[in-house]
Amino acid sequence: MPTHGLDVSEFQGEIDWEQVKAAGYRFAMLRAGYGAGTLDRRFRRNASECSRIGLPFGVYWFCYATTPAEASEEADSCVKAVSSYRLEYPVCYDIEEASADYIRKQGTAFTASLARNLVRSFCSRVEEKGYFSMFYSNRNFIDTYLGNELRKRYALWYARYVASPDGTACGIWQYTSQGRVPGIRGDVDLDYGYADYPSIIRKAGLNHLSARPPRPSGDYITYVIRPGDTLSGIAARFGTTVSELQKLNHIANPDQIYAGDTIRIPE
Repeated sequence: MPTHGLDVSEFQGEIDWEQVKAAGYRFAMLRAGYGAGTLDRRFRRNASECSRIGLPFGVYWFCYATTPAEASEEADSCVKAVSSYRLEYPVCYDIEEASADYIRKQGTAFTASLARNLVRSFCSRVEEKGYFSMFYSNRNFIDTYLGNELRKRYALWYARYVASPDGTACGIWQYTSQGRVPGIRGDVDLDYGYADYPSIIRKAGLNHLSARPPRPSGDYITYVIRPGDTLSGIAARFGTTVSELQKLNHIANPDQIYAGDTIRIPE
């Protein structure tokens, strides 16, 4: 079953992340920044809030590079921005028509060869830094510039605003730009996740995560929800109550927990 998620940037303003999680969203992709090193103005708050409430997230960086070397520098800027956070989802390169328009305005011809090399440069640099890489694109951009080879090498976050997928294999599908989510004013991009990235990334030892989630230093431990788990069963196993778990993890509906999510349990 696909996992419900969303992606945001500074354009969504100040978000009430507790409302977002309570509404059933299980992951977020946050814009970390763009270009040579400009941080999204809301990134630090969004990342801190997702970390605080235990909502898994990844990040994306918008492409303004005109050369592969600049794309590698953008990757370094992105990794520097996210290095202090626990990322359970990929680090993604957002390259689309707005990137192409910017590059042309700098006097550089935007070709299929350049587009592919930008993605390779960013994603390979991200991997060198120990993170799970991904790129974002849409059908027209893939057909015109990127082709299909990159999808065999890197995970794809696919944008296509239709009622159902078109069969394109992808890890995340962005299916609308006009979603409405409690805790966010105005339109927001909504996504379905088709891969269990928290498990994939931990097992591979990427994003500087171990195969087992680290034990926090506070008065609780973390637990990764397994298939078949119920909140009442977890409470009984660890000698606590459902209400205590709901309070600690901001869970509105105790019947809505999902395999692969991490929750906090009183120690």
